[in-house]
This record gives sequence, C-alpha cells and structure tokens, in this order.
Amino acid sequence: RVNPTLGPIFIDGAEPGDAIKVTLVDFRPCGWGWTGNIPGFGLLADQFKEPAINIWKYNPDSLAPAMFGPAKVPLKPFAGTIGLAPAEPGHHSVVPPRRVGGNMDIRDLARGSELYLPVEVKGALFSLGDTHAAQGDGEVCGTAIESQLDVTVTLDLVKNGDLTFPRFRTPGPVTRHLDEKGYDFTT
Repeated sequence: RVNPTLGPIFIDGAEPGDAIKVTLVDFRPCGWGWTGNIPGFGLLADQFKEPAINIWKYNPDSLAPAMFGPAKVPLKPFAGTIGLAPAEPGHHSVVPPRRVGGNMDIRDLARGSELYLPVEVKGALFSLGDTHAAQGDGEVCGTAIESQLDVTVTLDLVKNGDLTFPRFRTPGPVTRHLDEKGYDFTT
C-alpha cells in the first residue's frame, strides 16, 4: 500500500513478450526531503530502535550537496520504483523487485538512463514513484532522502523485446564520486 507499482499508464499495443524502453529524461526536485529511522525496518533495525526523522533542505536548481551537520551528501535524483504489472493475479509486495521491475532502488537509474522492462500483461501498466534526492547503493536502511520530484520519461514499445529481466544503460559511470569541491571524478 505504500509503493504501488501497477499502472496507471496503459501503453497501446504492448503485449506479453514485448518490452518497454523507459528513457529517464529529467528529474525536477522540490528542494526538501526527509530521511527516517523506522523501528523494525531496514538493515540496522536491531541497532537503531528509536524512531527518528531528519528534514533536508537543498537547492533544487544547483543540486549542491545537502548538509548533514558537517557532512555533505551528494544529490542524484531518481525514482526508487519503476515497473510494469506482473502477470500473476493477486497482491504482490514490491520487496524484492521482480522481472517486471518494482522497488528497484537503483540510484543510477537517473537522468539520461534507459531502462528496459519485459511486458507480461496487455498494456504493460507502467508506474513510477518513490522518488529520492539521494541514496546510497540500495535502500538498505529503509529510507533515503525521500523527496517529491517531477519526473519526465519517454516510453517506447519494443515489439518482441523478449527480455527475461530488467536491463538498463547509463550515460556515464555506474557510480558517481565527488571530490571535496563537488566535481565528478571516476576511479
């Protein structure tokens, strides 16, 4: 009920056996977000048992790193959930993601990336949500910098795409590292 990943976008002509190419065109962040410690949730739940929340403010235009005390957190907006409807009837958890996508939480599915998803139902029923301003690799502690984003995508139907699982391409290195001035560099 928290991260719905079925529909609402019906893609004309999409049939089982096809694929959908999702081009992540743009992410426009709102300038604030939150990170929470939810008791009993996440990798470190046994070590952090009390609820906590941090409200982040950041510059949505420059995307300068957000501050957490003296620490700088580099921003890289992306959507945590991207997926299509599965063919199996019934209720489905988004954790873990499945072959049609879902709550993948891959921070490199950011601006300029292309994601290919296999279609299992007529119309594909695309959805996108759970947007973040920043996150590490995976959402292992349960939350990231959860932040409202306006997202622009292009959806292309790939007839007979014949994929068995999601695949993606990024315009640059898969991980982003910043030096002390905030400039990208690769290692």
